[in-house]
Amino acid sequence: MSSTIALFTGLSGLNANARQIEVVGNNIANVNTNGYKATRLLFSDMIKQNIRTGAPPSEDSGGVNPTQIGLGVSVAGTLRDFKQGSISATGDARDMAVEGEGFFVVERGGERFYTRSGAFRQDENNDLVTIDGDVLLGYGVDDRFNVQQGGLTRLNIPIGTRSIAEASSNVRFGGNLNAAGELPTGGAIIELLSSVSGGFSLVPGATVPPPQGSLLDFGSLLTEIEHPAQPGSGSPLFADGQRLQLNGARKGGAALPVRDLAITPATTVQNLLDFLNAGLGLRTELVNPDGLPAGAMLDPAAGVIVVSGNTGAANDLEVPTSGLRLLNADGTLAALPFAPSKLAEATGESQRTSFIVYDSLGSEIDASLTMVLESKTDIGTTWRYYVESPDDTDGDVRLASGTVSFDSFGAIVNPAPVQVRLDRNNTGAVTPLTFDIHFAQGEESVTALAGNQSQIASTFRDGRAPGVLTDFSVDREGTIYGSFSNGLIRPLGRVVLASFSNAAGLVDVGSNLFRPGANSGEPVLTTPTTFGSGSIVGGALELSNVDLGQEFIKLIMSSTGYAAASRVIRTADELVQQLLVMGR
Repeated sequence: MSSTIALFTGLSGLNANARQIEVVGNNIANVNTNGYKATRLLFSDMIKQNIRTGAPPSEDSGGVNPTQIGLGVSVAGTLRDFKQGSISATGDARDMAVEGEGFFVVERGGERFYTRSGAFRQDENNDLVTIDGDVLLGYGVDDRFNVQQGGLTRLNIPIGTRSIAEASSNVRFGGNLNAAGELPTGGAIIELLSSVSGGFSLVPGATVPPPQGSLLDFGSLLTEIEHPAQPGSGSPLFADGQRLQLNGARKGGAALPVRDLAITPATTVQNLLDFLNAGLGLRTELVNPDGLPAGAMLDPAAGVIVVSGNTGAANDLEVPTSGLRLLNADGTLAALPFAPSKLAEATGESQRTSFIVYDSLGSEIDASLTMVLESKTDIGTTWRYYVESPDDTDGDVRLASGTVSFDSFGAIVNPAPVQVRLDRNNTGAVTPLTFDIHFAQGEESVTALAGNQSQIASTFRDGRAPGVLTDFSVDREGTIYGSFSNGLIRPLGRVVLASFSNAAGLVDVGSNLFRPGANSGEPVLTTPTTFGSGSIVGGALELSNVDLGQEFIKLIMSSTGYAAASRVIRTADELVQQLLVMGR
């Protein structure tokens, strides 16, 4: 019966429009849901009732169109609209928004999900997670803060717990060296005499006797040097197990580090000379203008040790009587074995400046740079640099020495950096620490012009003391950068985005999450801004893309359609009632 068909047709209209109202209601309810994507409901007409199939034209008559009566409407499906939602700044670095294509990758119970909502927070393990505890995945970093683009891992932001230090690699100096200063004539000269007589001698029957006419030799054993207060007794001045300590010596007015020489049966005079050269920082390869080579030397005939310093007033040496102490094994003072006598002071225009560098653990390393005028010619001046550090672990304060030339206008001629190596053995830090000293870089340079006095200083030094992670931010390419309290900024990880061939085929599982569907295709993981994926906006969230005006129009149309379908049912019902009346 036609009236019965109309009842079911109207019913299909009621059902379809009711579904439309449900979809519209869901969209409106999620108008403030971050990252929500609006859904559209699509209708299709149902199978037709064929009254006449139609006929083609013939010689006797024209063609006839088919006669079909529809049987109602059905829901064809839903279509999710993945167009971009508005970006709203929040000021919270943990919030992220995807501007363009792509989904954040999160994990729950070993299963991966995909979301556009970037409202992340840190859990007790400092992992970035969603409000529901789903863990954000991305690329991690190694122990040198290099992003490892391999397998996905949890993105961890250990605020307040992770520390970092950086070794120095460059030190830059600026200032002026007084080209009008005096040329050096020689270095400091200090004789190390015995406390009684002029020099030292060996005990009778020494196993390593000196050559004829000498009191001591370079190979003489310290344990066979006779005590000067007991001549002829055969009593040695030094004994096995004792140590000679350099403590209180000064160079250019600055205190030199404390150094110890262990006394053993095999310790020789040459070992003592080497100890003095290293502890006093004497460049023994140089010869002073007075013809005296720099370094601690032995006068075998007199049994006297002569210390000849390097040139430059800043290299002048002071060794007091208490500057060389003989200590027993328990640390008590045994004797003051030397009586230093200073014969000359170091001369020549010079300047000494101290600076600090850092090793790989962030430990401060004290160092100094001394510049000494070495020569003047018609084409400029030449200066010798001395780089020293009391924190070099091999006991030798000497690090580097060489010359720097300046032209007749005071400009540096050879601006190549000076490489310095500093031992950090048994400190836990990378050894050696290697850094470059720059006398000229960019617009900044050390000059050699005539002036009242030389003045140079360190104007730049990289490297950092240990610092704690205090903050972080995310750039448009998804790299998370951590800011440390020492001023360093380092990558902490990188956000990864997933894209799908057909995003509309994803299955919504609630809580702003999707999983791959039968028609979505497999996720393609990539970094933001690559392979068509969008960029990351840090400190912001993507808003819902629901258009309220459009949803209200759909609501009106659905309400009208629902009312119209109910009217069809009522009309069909009236027809049925009329038919029943006729049958009475």
